[in-house]
Amino acid sequence: MEKLKIIVLDSASIGADIDFSVFEACGDVEVYETTTPEQFPARAADADVIVQNKYKLNKESLIHAPKLKLVCEAATGFDNIDIEYCRAHGIAVTNVPGYSTDCVAQLTLAMALQIIMHLPEYTEYVADGSYTASGIANRLVPQFHELKGKTWGIVGLGNIGRKVADIAKVFGCRVMACKRTPVSDIECTDIDTLCRNSDIISLHTPLNDGTHGMIGEKQLTLMKNNAILINVARGAVVDEAAVAKAILDCKLGGFGCDVYSVEPFPSDHPYKKIAGLPNVCMTPHIAWGAYETRIRLIGEMIENIAAFMDGKIRNRVDTK
Repeated sequence: MEKLKIIVLDSASIGADIDFSVFEACGDVEVYETTTPEQFPARAADADVIVQNKYKLNKESLIHAPKLKLVCEAATGFDNIDIEYCRAHGIAVTNVPGYSTDCVAQLTLAMALQIIMHLPEYTEYVADGSYTASGIANRLVPQFHELKGKTWGIVGLGNIGRKVADIAKVFGCRVMACKRTPVSDIECTDIDTLCRNSDIISLHTPLNDGTHGMIGEKQLTLMKNNAILINVARGAVVDEAAVAKAILDCKLGGFGCDVYSVEPFPSDHPYKKIAGLPNVCMTPHIAWGAYETRIRLIGEMIENIAAFMDGKIRNRVDTK
């Protein structure tokens, strides 16, 4: 196969500390920090390969890439790509499964620990001088709790969900999971039962027609008032307005979130009302983004391109 023209559409979303010249091993590379819909047609016109992370590739955009042979999704999820269009037009699509498992699990645990331990309140108490002024050697308000003995409910038992389950067990948690196909080594149940019984619920499921809005007002009502909900899946897996209301009404003990239905979320988003509350930990979609994770991501994409050039099928999602 002759040398490919590779276009990186949104390098800024993968990180300024990443060296994209490594793609030159596979072809001629053009790297753009961001790409708008108006800029896309000119940039994609001669592209053989598009590397992208957040850009939405649908029929309206893909018609401007007549030479396109391969789309490399710089992520595991690929709901931003019109797979049916790609299949119909002979465009291969690859993703990178499993590259971010450790990092997403790490953030999930960090959020749970921050909320259950009330770390922001305690660090602020020391930082603002209150601890020094108190003359007391310790402070035990607000009340915090151990993970041991708590029930950790996991929605989506893929690589990330499994990793979180393993970590939760190490901390002495009872683990239960909501999974379409039950497994023998973890207690599996339906979503309503999981919501009723869990002290911590973490979401690790893909976004699709079956999971869109799966945590809504009904499920939130079923949860314990002191339950902690963590969403590191996709923003639209939950009813965002209902979650914000549950926090404001003290019907949910804590909320950790790294993903949003619109990213970044706008100024009128329901979460603006709860951002900064001590029982809320929201991060700007960082769960996948440790430096080591992103280096792994780039390496896997290069392997995907090399396999495609050799006529091999590797991490193809258009063939499923």
